[in-house]
Amino acid sequence: MLKRFLIPVLAGVAVAAFTLTSEHTVRAAASDGKAIYDGKCASCHQANGQGLASTFPPLAANKDVTGDSTKVITSVVKGVNGSITVNGKSYNGAMPAWRGQLSDADIAAVVTYIRSSWGNKASAVTEKQVAAVK
Repeated sequence: MLKRFLIPVLAGVAVAAFTLTSEHTVRAAASDGKAIYDGKCASCHQANGQGLASTFPPLAANKDVTGDSTKVITSVVKGVNGSITVNGKSYNGAMPAWRGQLSDADIAAVVTYIRSSWGNKASAVTEKQVAAVK
């Protein structure tokens, strides 16, 4: 009788602990990512993620940021040069490649931050996902 009661209770506690830990991990990564963003990205993309007209695209409400994470990871890892279109507007600034200047963990943190800030609601990015981008 005790087993029937205890097993579901313990399973529920484990699920709750995993959920809280996962949410804490995402918040921690986003917090670390904010510091990196403020130091490396905000001068172009602005503190509010809105970018600069015709030069640096917004990261807020940007489907390239909130969609498939590989695209935004690749942009951060390899940089972006040449004209791009975001939300129907053209931008022609240059973004440096951050691989070699930031660790995979730092890139994961900053990408997690931009994917979860300014109204963006996308999943966290892992160091493993960043390492997979060649």
